[in-house]
This record gives sequence, C-alpha cells and structure tokens, in this order.
Amino acid sequence: MIRIALSDYLCDMEKNFRPHPNSFKNTFCVFDEIDIEAISNLKIQYDSKSGSKYYYTKAGMYRLSNHWGRLANSKWRLEPLEPETKSKFKLGYASWQSFYPDNAVEELYYLEVNYYKNTVNYQHKNNPTYDKKAILRTSFETTKRIKQVRNLLNLTSWAKYFDYDDIDVLRKKIITDLVFTNKTLEEIKKQFI
Repeated sequence: MIRIALSDYLCDMEKNFRPHPNSFKNTFCVFDEIDIEAISNLKIQYDSKSGSKYYYTKAGMYRLSNHWGRLANSKWRLEPLEPETKSKFKLGYASWQSFYPDNAVEELYYLEVNYYKNTVNYQHKNNPTYDKKAILRTSFETTKRIKQVRNLLNLTSWAKYFDYDDIDVLRKKIITDLVFTNKTLEEIKKQFI
C-alpha cells in the first residue's frame, strides 16, 4: 500500500517537473527519435505557438514536433529511427546532459561524415564521443564546410578536372581534409590536380 502511494507520488513529480523557460536559450542538442508510446503517461507541460509539444521529466525532455534544426536561438537536431517513420510529427528525447551551450563566436562544432548514408552533420565539442581529431569551428564556418561536403558527396561535376580512377576514393580524400584540416577547399583540390 505504501509502495503504491510512493510510486504515484514519484509519477506526479515527473509530470510536474518543469525547467526554467530560459534553460534552453542558446543551446545545441541532438534528440533521438523514439516511439510515440513513450509519452502516453505524461502530460504536456509546454505547447509552443508553432505546434511543438514538450514533456519534461527529471531525466530529460521529450519533444513532439514537425520541425527540427534551428529553433529561434537554439540548434536541435533529431536522429531518426531506422527505418524512418512516415509521420510528419516525430517524438524526440534528450537527457538534460545532452544540452550544450551555443553561440556564434566560439569554435564549438566539428563535422561527422557518414559515407554509408552519404550524410554530414555537425556535433558539439562537449559530445562525449568527440575524439579531439576533427577541427573545431564556429557555427558560420561549420555551415560553410557542411555545404562543401554535401556538394562533394552528392554531385560529380566538381570532379571533371581531376585525374582519378575511383571518384569515391577522391571524394573521401578531399572530405577528410575538409574535416581534419583548416585548408580551404581550393587548397585541398590543388593537391589532387
């Protein structure tokens, strides 16, 4: 009997936990998409004007939304489930330890390239998996490099001036230099002409 009352009390605490509204300003976070069932026993604690719904617990935040990426003054990305869900609204979860500070002047970001999926994303230097090998850059510099890497991954027109046997090998060499050096794209390309 006491055990049931205590669990009800803890459940109510979880439902009523609410961080300070300014806690999320100027933050970077990667949410993991999870099944919608995860919020079935939680109540909405914040419903934004843009239609996103927020559920807070002592361990972290659930966000149900149809838009991810730049949000006002924060950068929140969603890592999708595999296979991807068809729904436009996706539920993401992030622990409180996954929120990192963001600003435009510090070198906070590095690039991660997934050659299997043909994608590039940026990560925060406070990410526990950061091995300190990829170069850290400001938000602006990171955005510029991401565009360059995406063009290299998805286009072939850039390669017409190169002598190569395998475009994928050339592509990987150039992208590796973009991630792990401060050389400009032009400087990198000159090495391979």
